[in-house]
Order: sequence, then C-alpha cells, then structure tokens
Amino acid sequence: MINRRTFSKAVGLGTGAAAVSLAGLQAGAAAATGAAGHGRGGAKAAPTVPAVTPGTHTSFDRIKQVRAGVLDVGYAEAGRAHGPVVICLHGWPYDIHSFVDVAPLLAAQGYRVIVPFLRGHGTTRFLSARTFRNAQQSAIALDIIALMDALKIDHALLAGFDWGTRTADIIAALWPERVKGLVSVSGYIITDVEAQKQPIPPKAEYAWWYQYYFATERGRLAMENKADRHDLCRLVWDIVSPTWDFDDATFERTAAAFENPDYAAIVIHNYRWRLGLADGEARYERYERKLAARPVIGVPTITLDAERDPFTAPGDGASYRDRFTGKYAHRTLTGIGHNLPQEAPTAFAQAVVDVDHL
Repeated sequence: MINRRTFSKAVGLGTGAAAVSLAGLQAGAAAATGAAGHGRGGAKAAPTVPAVTPGTHTSFDRIKQVRAGVLDVGYAEAGRAHGPVVICLHGWPYDIHSFVDVAPLLAAQGYRVIVPFLRGHGTTRFLSARTFRNAQQSAIALDIIALMDALKIDHALLAGFDWGTRTADIIAALWPERVKGLVSVSGYIITDVEAQKQPIPPKAEYAWWYQYYFATERGRLAMENKADRHDLCRLVWDIVSPTWDFDDATFERTAAAFENPDYAAIVIHNYRWRLGLADGEARYERYERKLAARPVIGVPTITLDAERDPFTAPGDGASYRDRFTGKYAHRTLTGIGHNLPQEAPTAFAQAVVDVDHL
C-alpha cells in the first residue's frame, strides 16, 4: 500500500478544495486543480469515456506471457495492437482484475492496454530459482522497464494505484523519456527508507497495522498459510474500501493471484524493506540513492485521491503537489476507497484519456 511517510506528512493540513463527485467525472467533467485538459498545441479536447457500471466485466480474454528481465511476466492485453500504449499497474492485495473494467473502456478509445501481474503475483514467475525474491521499489520499476523493452514499447501512458503508483512514479522520475503521461492514485509515494524509520502520529500508524504484522514471524507465517493469507487479504479489502459492495466472487478472482509460489516472499520483503528491516540488493543501490532524494516528476500527470481510502492524506493533494513540475491536474473522488480503478473504472479511464491530452 502507499508510503506511510507521505501519508503522515499531510496530517494536520486542512481539507482543501471540495472533493470531485464521481458522477461528475463519469459525465466527463474536467474537474481538476491545476491544468485542465485542452489538448497539446490546440488539439481537440479529450473525448468523454462512456460510463460503465463497476463489475460489468469479470475477466480478460486471455493471459499472455513474455520473458522480460529476471521474469516470465504474465499480462493481459486489450485493444489495437498498434494503438498508443497504456500500462496499468496494480497494488497489494490486488491483481490485474483491478483494471478488468478499465481495460475495455480504454481499448474502445483506441488504446493498446497492457496489464501485467507484478512479480510474485498471478502467472508471473522468476526465470531462476537462484534469483533473490526482492520486492524493493526500484526492482519492481525495472521489471516494467524490462517488460516495455520485451514488448518493444518505447514509451507509454502509465496508470497505477498502491504498489502500481509507486512503480509508475519511479519510472516517470528516473526514466521520463519512457512515459508519455502518468495517472497516479495517491500522488507521489516514492519510498525513502531512512525517513520511514521515524515514528508518525498514532492515528496514522494505526492504519498500517498489517505492515508491522508482516515485520513479525507470525505475519510471515500467516502469508505463507493459504487460509490465513486469504482471510487477511479479504480483511484488508473490507477495511480500505468501506463503501465498495463487492461480492465473494470478485475477491476470489483476485485471490487466485495470491497462489503464486513467490507471493509470500515478495509481500513480506516489500514491507520489511520499506521499514529498513530487510536488505535490498547492491545492484539497485544507485537507483535507491536517487529516489531517496525525492526527484521531481516532469511528465504530464493527473493525480487521483480516493476520499474513503484510509491512506488518503488530507489537503486535496497539497502534500505532494511540489513533486510534479509538468502539466498537472488533481481530482478527488468522493465515496471511493483504496481500489480506485475497480471501484470507479470510468473515472480512472477518463483520467488516462485526459492526461494523454494535457
């Protein structure tokens, strides 16, 4: 989930501008703070994405596989083979089904949509049993660069939430030439491990209970046990998306991705690494040094906040606004929780189309 330091930084800020209503976004309203999307160089305004009821789609046509870097990556694909590319990146405890309604909406707008399983999820596998099951942030970002190279994608629109936001933010910051535009749920959540070692206000710490659980041997064993892992992830869904009325089948479709043999190792390493409790790898250190300096992101960006997500900081995006130096817009979705693209697919897809026209 999102960076606890970024969350805590905004504690005490005012509520800021009024939240954007989901209904307005689904109607194509250009509700934003900052730049409005009128197209580059006088180009036509972004088209309106037709509204879809969340849960309309339940599956992708098929899952493809490609060798990329240290992985054999499983991914869904939709849309025109030669259309402009959108890469959608999921978080934890989620999978590609977070974009099961978003992908066809974007495909209908002419995009080629790529939705990969992150390392340790679904059908993505390590090529070698000897590869360290590393989940530090730069390793995951480089997975996506390797995927783009393997698919011969020079640059793409990147759109993500949770781990996916962090991954997209990193690529936009360190390899901006590969990013046409960015949709970033929760804004700027690149991790500074040293900063993460400092305590934050108790109310903010409370939301991170699972992070501390994973720092214990009990937490690790829970993630390795199928029944405990299933129930823990379901509990997180319930807590962080309090208004989302999903059914058991929706959760079970995603839970299948947790059966990856490396799932527990990747999840535990990710959260322990962020707290400075697990080492990364030396080959990624140069990237981590750059990320610790909080590099700015200059590509066109739309940030999205989910009003009912317990990790959404107050301030209507004010806590991270200075990290985005290019064309920019911000939206807050009322009544929406942490799994924003699956809870509000039309608004998410509209943000992707709009950022392509900033």
